[in-house]
Formats: sequence, C-alpha cells, structure tokens
Amino acid sequence: MLPLRDINPTRSTAVVTLVLIAACLYVFFAIQARDTPSEQQEFLYRRAAIGCEIITGDPLSESEIIDSTCSSEPGQPVFPEKEPLISVLTSLFLHGSIGHVLFNMWFLWIFGNNVEEAFGRVRYLLLYLLGGIAATGAFVVLNPNSTVPLVGASGAIAAVLGAYAVLFPAHRVLSLVGWFIIPVPAAIFLGVWFIAQFGLGGTNVAWEAHAGGFVFGLLAAILLRRSLRRRLA
Repeated sequence: MLPLRDINPTRSTAVVTLVLIAACLYVFFAIQARDTPSEQQEFLYRRAAIGCEIITGDPLSESEIIDSTCSSEPGQPVFPEKEPLISVLTSLFLHGSIGHVLFNMWFLWIFGNNVEEAFGRVRYLLLYLLGGIAATGAFVVLNPNSTVPLVGASGAIAAVLGAYAVLFPAHRVLSLVGWFIIPVPAAIFLGVWFIAQFGLGGTNVAWEAHAGGFVFGLLAAILLRRSLRRRLA
C-alpha cells in the first residue's frame, strides 16, 4: 500500500515538519557527497552511525571497513575526528538515494502534520529526535558488530507513525492498493506497515530501526495520550 494522503485536516501549519523535510532535502542535495559511489561511501562512513563504532566508542579502522568485521582492537581509525555518538543524530538527516529521501519525506508529510499538532512543536521535535535515537539503539542492540553505515530518517519517522496509530486509529489514509485508491483506517495501514518490517530481514533495509522507532512512538503517545487529546479537543 502506498499512502497518497490522510483524511485528517489540521488547524495549524506544521512548521517543524516542514523544517525537518527541508533540512533532509538540503542535506541530501546540497551537502551529501554522491558524485561517485566511492565519494558517497566515504561520506557515509565519515558521518553516519555505525553499530560497531557505537559499541566500542571508536571509529572504524581500515581493516574493519575492508573485512566488514568489528574488532575490540581495531587499530588506527580511518576518520579519527569522528564522534560515534554524534553520528547517531547526523544519521537522521542522511539518505542513501533520491528514492530513499523522497519516500521518507512523503511519509513524514502525510503523518507528521497531525502528530505535530497533537504534540505541539517542542514535544514533537523531541519525539522525532528521541525516536530516531531509540531506533538506532534498537538496530545496534540487534546488530552490535555491524560495520555498515546506518542512514535515513526512517526510524524517526517510524516514531511519528507509531504516535499517529495511537492518536488517530480510525482516521482514513487514502492509499494506492494495486490499481485502486482505497481509504484505509490508519490502524490497519500502520499495523500492516509495522508487520511488514519483519519481512525485510536479509535485505539492506534496517527493519530493526523501523520497528524500534515505531514502538517508541507508540509508547510515547500512549503515555501522553490524555494530554495530547485535550490539545485536539
């Protein structure tokens, strides 16, 4: 199912959502190196979160990158200036391809405006950033020896989706299903999306981050549901 729009109008402009979308697009098109595959790879190893680095606290060495192995005694790092914990945040604004960034931003626009209105701008930004951090944490816990750069706003956006599922389960998401456009209840659409993540194992998609972010957003919205619904009343 591909979401086209949700049938859930807002009363205010989703300023934070628009800023996040603009930031991700700016980083991808204006900052992120992608002229050649090697330049793109170097940029991601320099800036993106990597499970092994987060666990050890040290940037990868040349042998770790070449052999795709995480070592307790890695040797001289390739990018010694890199701060692995800072990369957890920078990763949220990096993407692997044009399709990746556009697909993510489309989901963020459809579901983010309503969640931003419910949470308020400051709490929504915190949900987004903390959800992204939780998503990265979930990936690292399940892949502590990974030497592959983890990029994309998907985990943070998944937190937004989880919150939407709690706050607006009955609202319809106009979706392209095959050749048909069908209004699907948000609870069903997002439930199918969540379950589908577990079928992505063995691909280059970090499904663990998606699932972890979604659960974080779900729990955050459940904990704050009473105050959030008062804002929407």
